This record gives sequence, C-alpha cells and structure tokens, in this order.
Amino acid sequence: MRKLLDFLIRKRHWFLFIFLEFVSVVLIYRNNAYQQSIMFSTANVITANIVSVTGSVTSYLNLRDKNKDLLERNGRLEMELLRMKDMLEAMKADTAVFRAFVNDSTRFFPYDFTTAKVINNSVTYLSNYITLNKGREDGILPDMGVISESGVVGVVSTVSDYYSVVLPLLNTKFKLSCKVLGSNHIGSLSWNGRSARYANLDELPRHVQFQLGDTIVTSGYSAVFPEGILVGFVSSFERQRDDNFNSLKIELATDFQRLSNVMVVRNFRQEKQWAIEREAQGDE
Repeated sequence: MRKLLDFLIRKRHWFLFIFLEFVSVVLIYRNNAYQQSIMFSTANVITANIVSVTGSVTSYLNLRDKNKDLLERNGRLEMELLRMKDMLEAMKADTAVFRAFVNDSTRFFPYDFTTAKVINNSVTYLSNYITLNKGREDGILPDMGVISESGVVGVVSTVSDYYSVVLPLLNTKFKLSCKVLGSNHIGSLSWNGRSARYANLDELPRHVQFQLGDTIVTSGYSAVFPEGILVGFVSSFERQRDDNFNSLKIELATDFQRLSNVMVVRNFRQEKQWAIEREAQGDE
C-alpha cells in the first residue's frame, strides 16, 4: 500500500495533467456543436468497428456448425439426385417398374449416409489412410463407401467403437469401377503413387468415345457406391500396350490435401448382394 502511495505521489503531475485534459475535452464537447458532431461521428465509427470485429469473430466460431449443416444438406441433395436418376432409369426400362418405384421410393434406392470429420490424413505415402471421428457406435461398418462434397474419397477398411479408418483413392491397393459419364463401358481406376491430384483409369475399351474434360463417375458395379458419384475429369490419355484399351489420366475431383468433412454411405442391401454373388460363385 505504501508503495502505491509513493507511486501516486511521484506521478501526481501526470495524473493532474490527464485530469485537466479530460475536463478540457468535456468543456469543449458541451459548449461547441461542431466538436460534438465530430466526437459523436468518431464514437459511431469506433463502435461500428468493434461490432464488426465482434461479429466476424462470432461468425468464425460458428463456421463449424454451419459447415456441418451444409454437409448434411449436400448429402441429402446428393442422395435425392441419385434417387431421381434411378427413377428416370426405371421409367425408361419399364413403366410398371416406375409405378412401383413411385409407390415405394426406398425399394430401389437403399442408400443412406452419415457425416464424419477427418481427424487424420496422409497423402505422401504409397499406402495412405484417413481416420474419421465416428465408428461402430455411429453406425459405421467396414466396406462402406466414403464421399466428400466434391466426389469419391474411399472405402471404410477398419472400424472401432468410436473411430474408423478409410482406404482412400490415394492408396495403391485401392481400385474403383468407373465409367465415362454417358457411357456404359467400365474401366478400373487406380492410383500410381505419384501426384495426389491424379489417378489412372485403365481397361477402358478403345472404341469408347470421350474427350478431354469429360466427367468420370462410379459405375454402380459394386455394392459400395451408387452409380453416378463424381470421381474426376479426363486430363489426358494414351493407348495401352495391347492397343485394345485406353489408359486415361484422371484429375480427381476430391482435393485430399484439404479434406475435412466426409459422408459415409451405407447400402442396406450390401450383404444380400454379396451373399447371392458368393452363392453363385460357389455353384460354379
């Protein structure tokens, strides 16, 4: 306490100066309209800046919830779009089938999704993996497909109660059945271990017509991904050694280096499809 009093006594002239300055400002403000308007305008500017900064900070802190909500909405729109595509295909094939589809929209489109956050990711190895913050307790199971807002990511390989590990496109062990949008000819997509932005689509028949920039989508020839999920775009191509097939260089739609949120796709008929396929193989 004594030190505080000594400090105040030593600096008394500074405190007196500040007090007199304050009194002077108050007197000027009260007796001059021009100074009142200037100080009022300045106060408004300062207040507006403080409110703006506060709003920006609040908006930034709320981005996580907004992004999660947007991902949920995008996922629902993606599933609805795929469902509508199935409806159109059914209508083209058989009017009776289309009527059945309208009466029971889940009968022919057995897919649903769960959103998850990427908590670990690698892109620099030959065998890259992605870790998600959801697992068995959230309904995640092995062999479920994983997609982002941009396109295909990979397939769930390992699951614990609260986490899951994804085998992504950027893994040399991963292969994906794809096709050029608008074509029914199938090729096999794989990663060559080089750039994180490109993969190769091989075994595409030579007579299949395509152009640079054409869209590559999932073929639907698996129980993991629905047909028509975006994979990437044709960047370049070359003939394979036997000259009967094309090898396309695909620019991947998903930017794995910036991957943050994903959707895990569940096919409710996956086990039934695999069971009947195993049964057919066993009869051969």
